[in-house]
Amino acid sequence: MENIISWFEIPAHNLDRAKKFYQSILGLELKDGGFGSDEMAFFPSDLKNVSGAIVKGEHRRPHNDGVLVYLNGGNNLNNILSKVNSAGGKVLVEKTLILPEAGYFGIFFDTEGNQIGIHSIN
Repeated sequence: MENIISWFEIPAHNLDRAKKFYQSILGLELKDGGFGSDEMAFFPSDLKNVSGAIVKGEHRRPHNDGVLVYLNGGNNLNNILSKVNSAGGKVLVEKTLILPEAGYFGIFFDTEGNQIGIHSIN
């Protein structure tokens, strides 16, 4: 097993607002789609690596005290974390060293109220 996580979904009340937020802080494009009655915006995927989507649906409720997903912060998570507040989110934990060999983490609220982590080696 290469990755313990194979897919993630971030719930949203307002899919357009959440999509704009993640595109803004991550500098990437999400593709609109859906599954059943759920509306979705998909993060880029090569179908080989872990990816996920933002999901709006009847049983999808954003929250700030459940499972914490950590997104890849690239070479330096501050490049992303520095955009969170201006994109409508809120930084909760600034870039913090875990261990020199494990890298750094940060945590933020997105526009929907979800608590999301971010990780980078530098």
